[in-house]
Amino acid sequence: MNSRQRRGVILLILSALCALGAFAGVLSVIHDVNSKVGPEVAAYRVKSEVKPYTALDTDQFEKVEMPKRWLSDNAVTDLRQIRGKIAVTTLRTGSLLQTDMIVDRPALQPGQQEVAIMIDAATGVAGKITPGSRVNVYATFEGEKEGDPDQSKIIITDARVLDVGRITALDPDRDRNRQAGEAVPITFALSALDAQRITYAESFAQRVRLALVAPGSETSVPDKDRTYELATDK
Repeated sequence: MNSRQRRGVILLILSALCALGAFAGVLSVIHDVNSKVGPEVAAYRVKSEVKPYTALDTDQFEKVEMPKRWLSDNAVTDLRQIRGKIAVTTLRTGSLLQTDMIVDRPALQPGQQEVAIMIDAATGVAGKITPGSRVNVYATFEGEKEGDPDQSKIIITDARVLDVGRITALDPDRDRNRQAGEAVPITFALSALDAQRITYAESFAQRVRLALVAPGSETSVPDKDRTYELATDK
């Protein structure tokens, strides 16, 4: 082997050693990154804005993979955690879902039923009534026959709201008692008798309104004060 060949062999060996060194360096960097990032876990991101007190559904979220160490301890990593839950605040698009953003949906008590009716969005809700609210339900009726006075009645006191749905456009052609506008489905926890009262009012009253009751307020109303006629107001 002449000197030129020896130099060639030495260069080859040096090149191989440099390649091995570079490869070892890359492995070291990858190992360092992995040690800092750690294993990835599933998290869930909000697809589009969810309003407060809205019942949650799996279609509202998308799965993303993130390093476990980057997630907070209260991050939702399993969508089974949202069963029976509602949003406690506005869930912004792109936000990661966390357990402090959701609460249990109010439950029924023994002897109660879930009853949902459509309430005028402008006059009946106005964004103030939320799940867990206590309300009095008012209904206005036309006189039974010509010449009879119109009446406003308190048909239910201290009704508990379970859920507030999304605003829906009304179709007056499908229900002659409804005017064009927007309404919100409100779900109540009611006794069997109160359920009959509220469904009757929804079907036959000119208008049904909700009055929010302040926490700790007296909710009972004497029978003599449950019906109002303008002519008897003094």
